[in-house]
Amino acid sequence: MAAYKRSIFLIDPKFQIRFSLTVASLVFLTSLIYPFIFMGFIDELSNHVPHLAEQFLTSRNQLVIFLMIIQFILTVIVFIIFIFMTHKVAGPMYKLRSHLNAIRDGEVITPLRFRGGDYFTDVAEDVSLFLENIQLNQENDFLYLEEVAQYIQNLSPIVPDDKKPVLNEISNKLREIISRYTKEN
Repeated sequence: MAAYKRSIFLIDPKFQIRFSLTVASLVFLTSLIYPFIFMGFIDELSNHVPHLAEQFLTSRNQLVIFLMIIQFILTVIVFIIFIFMTHKVAGPMYKLRSHLNAIRDGEVITPLRFRGGDYFTDVAEDVSLFLENIQLNQENDFLYLEEVAQYIQNLSPIVPDDKKPVLNEISNKLREIISRYTKEN
């Protein structure tokens, strides 16, 4: 089976952008300290070597601008990296929601699988085991309901006429339940 790859990286844009912006903002804010440390160092150096103070100040301003540009570029890179990282979280959650919605809408229960490299593969395995258990219980219940329907059908000839409407109602309800099971399979 070929590996499944998503080409859309913003699966849950609200979550992914908010999370990535939060991390990138933290990186940006924590890296703001370096230009100030550098400026303080240059100012102190200017005080010790006064005849080069003007050159130090010119170089300091150029270097601070350069550091701010680098800082901005690194922040953008961190943002993009976290979009890809959150994709490996948002993708599986999207797949899980879609899978459960499909089952709720009447599709056949199948095992849940995430892409290689996605996070929470253990959740996919647990959900698959859970759904397998539900399916097994449904099949056992279906067999029992068929038996009960057969018993009621066999009882119908010997039940008094005043009780037959109750048996018919039970039989109709059992047929309705059985039809839901057979529609899914």
